Amino acid sequence: MTIGLVSLVVADYDEAIDFFTGPLGFTLEADEPAVSSRDPSLAKRWVVVRPPGGGAGLVLAKAASAAERARIGDQTGGRVGFFLETDDFDRDHARMSAGGVVFMEEPRDTAYGRVAVFRDVAGNLWDLIQRR
Repeated sequence: MTIGLVSLVVADYDEAIDFFTGPLGFTLEADEPAVSSRDPSLAKRWVVVRPPGGGAGLVLAKAASAAERARIGDQTGGRVGFFLETDDFDRDHARMSAGGVVFMEEPRDTAYGRVAVFRDVAGNLWDLIQRR
């Protein structure tokens, strides 16, 4: 088995698509009309982006309730919840920084690799990491 998709709650579909396909270089795999399984009268979109090189994709899910809106940017309680692995940290860090990605720290070397924490468009924390 593999994890194919993970939902990421966002405020706006297009803003999230622009962020993930722009400075992060993800591929837009799907953007089509959909209907909510919880409320069939609610129109929504099925939006999937996937990082270059493959791996699990993200379902960009627009918040549709007060409870969902409260989770935007805090899906993991303030912890780093997502890990974007690279084979060239310096290249990707520079490209992402030039594209407007906000890094929360300077790159650092650890026992497991080179890493820096950044925020996504919704405010969630990610590691950009090149493993040793």
